[in-house]
Amino acid sequence: MNYDAIKAGELSFPPGFMLGAATAAYQIEGAAAEDGRGPSIWDTFSHTPGATAAGATGDVAAGHYHQVATDLDIMASLSLEAYRFSISWSRVMPSGEGVVNHAGLGFYSDLIDGLLERGISPIVTLNHWDLPQALEDRYGGWRGRQTAYAFERYAEIVGAAFGDRVAIWSTHNEPWNNSFAGYGHGVFAPGIKNHEAALKAAHHLNLAHGLAVSALRRTITKPDAKISIVLNIFRVEPETAADVEAARRFDAVANRIFTGPVLDGAYPADLLEDTKTFTDWEFLRPGDEAICHQPIDLLGVNYYEIMHIRDRADFDPAQEQMGGTAFPGSERVELFRPTGLGRTAMDWTVEPWGLENHLVALSEQRPDLPIMVMENGAAFDDVVTEVDGKLAVIDRDRTRFLIDHVKATLQARERGANVVGYLVWSLLDNFEWAAGYGPRFGIVRVDYDTLRRTPKLSAHWFAELCRTRTIPVLSDAGIPA
Repeated sequence: MNYDAIKAGELSFPPGFMLGAATAAYQIEGAAAEDGRGPSIWDTFSHTPGATAAGATGDVAAGHYHQVATDLDIMASLSLEAYRFSISWSRVMPSGEGVVNHAGLGFYSDLIDGLLERGISPIVTLNHWDLPQALEDRYGGWRGRQTAYAFERYAEIVGAAFGDRVAIWSTHNEPWNNSFAGYGHGVFAPGIKNHEAALKAAHHLNLAHGLAVSALRRTITKPDAKISIVLNIFRVEPETAADVEAARRFDAVANRIFTGPVLDGAYPADLLEDTKTFTDWEFLRPGDEAICHQPIDLLGVNYYEIMHIRDRADFDPAQEQMGGTAFPGSERVELFRPTGLGRTAMDWTVEPWGLENHLVALSEQRPDLPIMVMENGAAFDDVVTEVDGKLAVIDRDRTRFLIDHVKATLQARERGANVVGYLVWSLLDNFEWAAGYGPRFGIVRVDYDTLRRTPKLSAHWFAELCRTRTIPVLSDAGIPA
């Protein structure tokens, strides 16, 4: 698809389509040990030597905890209709269960009120990877079944506190990263390298989702509130016909391990067969799949790039590992990035057509389930300059990325996709997990020395998009006309 052929005003967002931005607690809040917050697994992991780039931690991050009023005003100035944020479980319940920290609850209550006062719809994520360390110590984190029941109680408490005001609730963000990157590959918190542990974590995240959906249904009182889960359902494309089996294997352990129980009520048979080398699935108990399979109102999807797959020709079954690679069976599969495509600062390929085709395909599979793009954005190297005596960041690459992906989302709607919202990742530059503070995804620049905020060109472009609900024209200078 040539997205340059789509001119400003040719496609526009319909009434009710939600435009906004997203963040995550540990990536922006800071104040890691203030006002009763307990440590999370990301506090522990980021303080482990060698775990993150340059030893970066989220101790200060973007300083959002102390600059929330400033950030709310920035959101209002950008005309955002929605803001997605996550709640730090350990800020609300320092031990993950038991005692509730009312200072933590108060912070999020004030944030929600501040959004509503500015006409911005709050979207809450309960788990964006920062599990309380106490639950990792007590139950083995997501490897332990009891963590799922602790999550249910946490959802009940937060749902009762904010259930009269929050527009959309999401149980988990990208449970694939939470489980396979954290418990299998070991590159994310808590840094475990064991494939069976990753599969256990994936199942208990699914179980926790179902339990939390039921808890939210019991407690929220806002009549039009919606409940969702945010999955990084990968757009999987085999290189050739000979790579279809490799793509199937990847799709099973990357996508259908979550969509199967959560959306269809059962784990796929081929997934269970593929992973029997690593586990006998004894942790899957009778009745679990029914618990996982709770009706949701909305499917959140994060998209960054296409997963291009080919069969690993040199695969040796004798060398198949028990952990330390991206996912069980990854020794059989090669992920590659085609040449000739644009790349972000993370070396991710720029393929907006993947988002369009992905949204269409997902809607064809589940036509009655609305979809929201909960994250889409890119890291690029920013250059700070001065324009008319003021700091400015003319991030044309990021702005171009957003233009093309917004157009792709609109084009998907034109083709019948049931997509109802688009959120840019991210509102602010932030702590980018194991990559530290190098990659910048924000449409608002954060000076990490002073915590000063500077809206970038991409922010000005997105603000115009939110105000007009059509694709803004860029002038030759790169400024929205």
